[in-house]
Amino acid sequence: FRHTVRHQAEKALVEFTNSPDCLSKCQLLLERGSSSYSQLLAATCLSKLVSRTSNPLPLEQRIDIRNYVLNYLATRPKLAAFVTQALIQLYARITKLGWFDCQKDDYVFRNVIADVTRFLQDSVEHCIIGVTILSQLTNEINQADTTHPLTKHRKIASSFRDSSLFDIFTLSCNLLKQASGKNLNLNDESQHGLLMQLLKLSYNCLNYDFIGTSTDESSDDLCTAQETRSLFNNAERAKFLSHLVDGVKRILANPQCLPDPNNYHEFCRLLARLKSNYQLGELVKVENYPEVIRLIANFTVTSLQHWEFAPNSVHYLLSLWQRLAASVPYVKATEPHLLETYTPEVTKAYITSRLESVHVILRDGLEDPLDDAGLVQQQLDQLSTIGRCEYEKTCALLVQLFDQAAQTYQELLQSTNSSTADITVQEGRLTWLVYIIGAVIGGRVSFASTDEQDAMDGELVCRVLQLMNLTDSRLAQAGNERLELAMLSFFEQFRKIYIGDQVQKSSKLYRRLSEVLGLNDETMVLSVFIGKIITNLKYWGQCEPITSKTLHSVRKLVKLSAVQFMLNNHTSEHFSFLGVNNQSNLSDMRCRTTFYTALGRLLMVDLGEDEDQFEQFMLPLTAAFEAVAQMLSTNTFNEQEAKRTLVGLVRDLRGIAFAFNAKTSFMMLFDWIYPAYMPILQRAIELWYHDPACTTPVLKLMAELVHNRSQRLQFDVSSPNGILLFRETSKMITTYGNRILTLGEVPKDQVYGVKLKGVSVCFAMLKAVLSGNYVNFGVFRLYGDDALDNALQTFIKLLLSIPHSDLLDYPKLSQSFYSLLEVLTQDHMNFIASLEPHVVMYILSSISEGLTALDTMVCTGCCSSLDHIVTYLFKQLSRSTKKRPAPMATDDRFLHIMQQHPEMIQQMLSTVLNIIIFEDCRNQWSMSRPLLGLILLNEKYFADLRNSIVNSQPPEKQQAMHLCFENLMEGIERNLLTKNRDRFTQNLSVFRREVNDSMKNSTYGVNSNDMMS
Repeated sequence: FRHTVRHQAEKALVEFTNSPDCLSKCQLLLERGSSSYSQLLAATCLSKLVSRTSNPLPLEQRIDIRNYVLNYLATRPKLAAFVTQALIQLYARITKLGWFDCQKDDYVFRNVIADVTRFLQDSVEHCIIGVTILSQLTNEINQADTTHPLTKHRKIASSFRDSSLFDIFTLSCNLLKQASGKNLNLNDESQHGLLMQLLKLSYNCLNYDFIGTSTDESSDDLCTAQETRSLFNNAERAKFLSHLVDGVKRILANPQCLPDPNNYHEFCRLLARLKSNYQLGELVKVENYPEVIRLIANFTVTSLQHWEFAPNSVHYLLSLWQRLAASVPYVKATEPHLLETYTPEVTKAYITSRLESVHVILRDGLEDPLDDAGLVQQQLDQLSTIGRCEYEKTCALLVQLFDQAAQTYQELLQSTNSSTADITVQEGRLTWLVYIIGAVIGGRVSFASTDEQDAMDGELVCRVLQLMNLTDSRLAQAGNERLELAMLSFFEQFRKIYIGDQVQKSSKLYRRLSEVLGLNDETMVLSVFIGKIITNLKYWGQCEPITSKTLHSVRKLVKLSAVQFMLNNHTSEHFSFLGVNNQSNLSDMRCRTTFYTALGRLLMVDLGEDEDQFEQFMLPLTAAFEAVAQMLSTNTFNEQEAKRTLVGLVRDLRGIAFAFNAKTSFMMLFDWIYPAYMPILQRAIELWYHDPACTTPVLKLMAELVHNRSQRLQFDVSSPNGILLFRETSKMITTYGNRILTLGEVPKDQVYGVKLKGVSVCFAMLKAVLSGNYVNFGVFRLYGDDALDNALQTFIKLLLSIPHSDLLDYPKLSQSFYSLLEVLTQDHMNFIASLEPHVVMYILSSISEGLTALDTMVCTGCCSSLDHIVTYLFKQLSRSTKKRPAPMATDDRFLHIMQQHPEMIQQMLSTVLNIIIFEDCRNQWSMSRPLLGLILLNEKYFADLRNSIVNSQPPEKQQAMHLCFENLMEGIERNLLTKNRDRFTQNLSVFRREVNDSMKNSTYGVNSNDMMS
């Protein structure tokens, strides 16, 4: 019920905002509305009105709204906080969007300080409003929004920076000085509020994006008050640094404000930025450096020991030490940096505190940080550099801690009366140690490491491998998932550093492995890896994280006996995750595709043309298909079991099909599956079309089979297989499409899973088969075969059942739709031309919306489709003027539709031109291709558009802009031949450069809306 009410309310709100008398209604609500919520509604509706890009409000109206809002705030200082906030937001939005608007040579929205002064001379409440206005405005102008072009945002932001920001900052500093000179009573709510707003204003000014492209808040590259080299010379830089370090020292010496988590977090970020903005060579020259580095080290150690307090701040402390440790080899200064003393303390604190956390977490049932893989990985990356500093100390510590934990673990396992809790604690400690050992080995830098360090790595690796032998021997009774994931992470790091062509075979590491474990070279170590992979797949089949991580390791394999074992025994008795058990759900089988991709690649190494070896390999899959066929042929079969067997099977096959990218191997697979097993796949789609867990894998297999990857689908001259394969594709698309459309309305939150995902795969399948180059589509009509027609008609039916917004909201759907459209407009334009007017308009408006999509692939696809359509139209028009024999009726009809709706093509001409002139155009070449055709089809409209752009420039720039357009069409003929197009593309890149240069020097920003309206 609540859901429907909300839906109705949202609908009413949209209608209210779009109604023509919305402005006067909002004014009424503000004047007479007694409830705060009606005032809020009015403020938010007005914000939407002034922000809209289509049909913007005229300048006079926006000035009136601004003045009205200021008066309203001045006469009602005691509004509800959220209403004041919304009104100030409205003022900031109007000011930002109108920054370049002029009335009688006056920039009407720029006299911000004058607007605010009257607030600052009144009561404390008024003062707070005035300061908040400036604070909100600075913030608003600093933030880019998605509805307006980025270039426009940058122009406003840099103009505001140059004309107003310094004055606002000076004002805020003066007000702060005045406040600090008075005896403030911070228990008084209004005085406290005023001081908070003043600090926020100063903060927003300093946080302003001075450089032009703001990095995101979580990255460390945001400078401290963005102090850049361009602002200071070296002496000033050193003085500034000395102030900063002095401040840090004072806080560390009197840390009473740090127990507050927010203060603590910001302080940790400040410490991290010391090193991101300054070289170690500069830091060591600061007056009290030895004292400061000691305090910072103590602070870090204490923070790491209190691991439960503010865990998100640790990242910044570790990043400081990581950067310090990384600079040690490069520091030229003579002053001592003392890092050899303090870095090992930080390493030790991190390692010991993680180990000590284990029993506390188990005892108190806290969240285990090991479950947050991203966080652990981030910290380990940082530790890998920190731990390599004074590596001897790190290794000695790790060896000592590992031996203690491993010995205790072994004793607990041998003892008959040890508790599970004790065993779990030791496994937790060993998990951390295995992760950390992997990290410090992964931190080895070839040019900086010595034989001694490689020998130490050997000591660590031996211990992890010995532990693995112990835990593997127990897997039949019990295993620890986190410890296994740590092992896999360790293997990945070890492989990266010590396996491959760049490693010296005589490395001291292998000498140690050979002494302790008898592993003499990397092949023997790889055998251990493969053994581990098989063990994991055997015992951990039900555990998705372990299985998928293990399968990623399968990539780097050689011809080892273990691999042959996998190729000959890929059945559920050896690998439990290939079994069909009724507990797990259908979507848990994803890792099977990865497994079979790996097996398929391994099989192809020696397969050649050996059909017997292929048949042998496929035996388990053949048996599974026969079983499904048997089930489907009876009337009473266990539906769950049939679905499970089929879904597992098609996932396995898709893995193999993906791996077989050579003609000989793929043709063996094709002959195995077609015609024998194709009817089973078609039957599954008929039966279970409404169950996406079942249909998606089947559709994806079909899409993989028709994909001509590496030209693997090449049939012999006498083979009809290409056409037969297309018939099967058409049948599957038609069966699925017609049935999925019978579902009717699907709730919005389920529509992707239930319907759009399958439709998206069908689009991808149709695109793959249409562009595969192994079917001659002309023969279908010639022989009265309706396979092509059925597939295309189903595509249209599916397309019309999807709202435009969904086409762009779901990235996979938009990519498959737009790439299919590109193929259709390129090779099947006669079909597009024969469609009903409303369908043609639907397709054109989907192209129009896609041109401004954020996804470059979608945008490029739209340009290409538009180019094909425009070229087709241009040819039809040229033909009709040359009095050729009458073209087909459909062509005439298409021409007629386009002549009835010229605004569609004109709108796209305007959009493309706008993007090229005013925006960060990343795919200029693609944009240039349809543009010439659009101009030639709409010469008069183009001339008007050009004039309006020229006239929107300041008078002294108009001549230059006019010349840019002249040069654009210089030497361009009225045709779309390749030579002419290339000439135009070259002209366009010169045009774009010249226009940008001209506008850079202009203080006017050109509002691209003026051209559209």
